[in-house]
Amino acid sequence: MAFHLLGGVSAQRAHRRLALAAMCTLLVACNNAPPATPTRVARTRPTPVTGQSVLADRQARPVADSIPALAAREENFKKALASPLPVLPLANMTDTFAKQAQDLALQNPQFLSYTRHAQTKQPLRSEIFQSRPARPSDLGPTDAAACQDKKCYRVEMYNYGYNLASFAVVDVDSKKVVSVNHHPNTQPDIPIYLTEIANQIAVNAPEVATALGVKPGVGSAVMPNIKTALNGSACERSAHLCVAPTFLQGERALWAIVDLTDGVLVGTRWTDLGKSGPKLLVTEQSLQNEVVAERYCDKATPLTRNGWTMSYILTSSDGLALNDVKLNGKSVMRSAKLVDWHVSYSKTAGFGYSDAVGCPVFSSAAVVAHNGPQLSDIKQGDQVVGFAIVQMFIGEGWPGPCNYKYEQRYEFYNDGRFRVMGGNHGRGCGTDGTYRPVARIDLTAGGSDKNNFAEWSGSAWQDWTVEKWHLQTPQTPFTPEGYQYRIVNAEGKGYYMQPNVGQFKDGSRGDNNYTYVTVRHAVRDEGDADLITIGTCCNTDYRQGPEKFIEPNPEVIQNADLVLWYVAQMKNDNTPGKEYCWSDSVVEQGFVVHKTWPCYFGPMFVPIP
Repeated sequence: MAFHLLGGVSAQRAHRRLALAAMCTLLVACNNAPPATPTRVARTRPTPVTGQSVLADRQARPVADSIPALAAREENFKKALASPLPVLPLANMTDTFAKQAQDLALQNPQFLSYTRHAQTKQPLRSEIFQSRPARPSDLGPTDAAACQDKKCYRVEMYNYGYNLASFAVVDVDSKKVVSVNHHPNTQPDIPIYLTEIANQIAVNAPEVATALGVKPGVGSAVMPNIKTALNGSACERSAHLCVAPTFLQGERALWAIVDLTDGVLVGTRWTDLGKSGPKLLVTEQSLQNEVVAERYCDKATPLTRNGWTMSYILTSSDGLALNDVKLNGKSVMRSAKLVDWHVSYSKTAGFGYSDAVGCPVFSSAAVVAHNGPQLSDIKQGDQVVGFAIVQMFIGEGWPGPCNYKYEQRYEFYNDGRFRVMGGNHGRGCGTDGTYRPVARIDLTAGGSDKNNFAEWSGSAWQDWTVEKWHLQTPQTPFTPEGYQYRIVNAEGKGYYMQPNVGQFKDGSRGDNNYTYVTVRHAVRDEGDADLITIGTCCNTDYRQGPEKFIEPNPEVIQNADLVLWYVAQMKNDNTPGKEYCWSDSVVEQGFVVHKTWPCYFGPMFVPIP
């Protein structure tokens, strides 16, 4: 996931936000046996990427060598690669427990199992990105039990050679590693000093100065540490670690794509922001409200209403998570949450952001919680037919350009229906954005964790036998009631799933969604705990992240513990009179007001009679 260094914030306040974010990333769990493979998502050992060509690329781009911090980092890497432990640790750590956690992780063979090439045993560039206290929402079931009444920390490492993220849960009280997990083709959030290096690379690049007409100041970029991609560059071809410091100029934004694997600028791209009136800023105080963190991030909140029971918690980067959802005492969902927001701004150039939503402080989220969850009645006329849980996430500079406002919403009805929803309120960083939110729904249909999944063929229900995905299109067949899928237990009890095609009277134009079904593995992290960004921002096909838990060898899903992934696709529009996924500041009756044209997504689940 990712976090903002937002425009309009002083350098001192921005560094404080980054210092808070650097203490918090994500937690995953697995068994303690040394892995033969990273996880089931890669049944063979990962293939090293071309991440070792630093010097050749530096010679072609000498501006990188003029940055002292980058040169010092390269020298530190040389020393690390020549040492018995080829890992660059976090330096200058003020949290002594975080330092202990890092030291313990770096003594664990399983955590270090991919720091050397499998065949040649040559060292691969690896770097510790985070070491911070674990939140409740970070812990899977196994870790939660082991960390009860313990001081547990999260240590996160990135392997440049394999493009692989490794995570350790460390009990610093007992001085032991609780669990380790590895995620291939995955990149953690970058630490503060890498953010500063990315900024320096961007502001010192001649291409940026030429494009802007002036050399930008060091603190003038927004979102310098949000992971990105640029198709056709090493960021896309070789899966390098890339970020996109972005410079606002009038009604346009210049993206400076910085490759932190090679320490170079790989390209620039302009996007149109559209016309906008004066900015209406949300204050930092409201976004970093410690009361919100204390009440909703550090502990779960129980809820009982209209026969429904559940608990909810604000996660570090997976939004508002619901857990243990029941209706009249019968289990409906083990959990539901919003893992990522993939935002792409060009079908041809393929660049954009991988956003996350989460807690307002000590979080790696890019767009953070504004106040806490709100409850409201759902009415039809004067009759209350259900209730909704709503959480807003607002970027600090919203509604200004290159800032975002996201909504997460759960609806529960008295008749047993429920809907897992979200919405984008704009404005974003371009007029041609496509938003692909990644929702994870762990159903227990019919009160059972052994379910079967079927799709309507146009004339009958056809069971899926193995893990797979499907794209909703205008040709997709639905039952007369609008159902596309069915999730049932062995007795045939469960839910129909009704994707959004614009029928829910919320202004939506339909989801055009990808649906994925995978087998849940409690001992391996595939989303029970907070997930880092699991897919690139800018793929326009099914490769949005959940396919990692399917390929290359799909598992049997008949009578299995299933997880449903739902990825909507929504295109923004700033055409007057046709606005969608958009926002703007306008003048009405002499006042500057902010208008939004949200786009909502999410399926409805209807109980089978």
